[in-house]
Amino acid sequence: MTYLYETIPANEGDEVKRYEIKQSIHDDALTEHPETGEPIRRVILGGWGLITGKAQAGSSAGGGCGCGPAGCC
Repeated sequence: MTYLYETIPANEGDEVKRYEIKQSIHDDALTEHPETGEPIRRVILGGWGLITGKAQAGSSAGGGCGCGPAGCC
């Protein structure tokens, strides 16, 4: 699996660098870059989730909030 990591700036205003690093899903998150030794953290990215043909949350069409057959509100 490929994970996105970013450097942890030492000072406010320091540039944040991003890296894609391949690891096993079973490996712990890295705390330092394997080559440079810079402190890094894994970036958690959001996904698209489940997309259906039902009305989206906040939509006036279809009632409910779109989380399931009975809604989730």
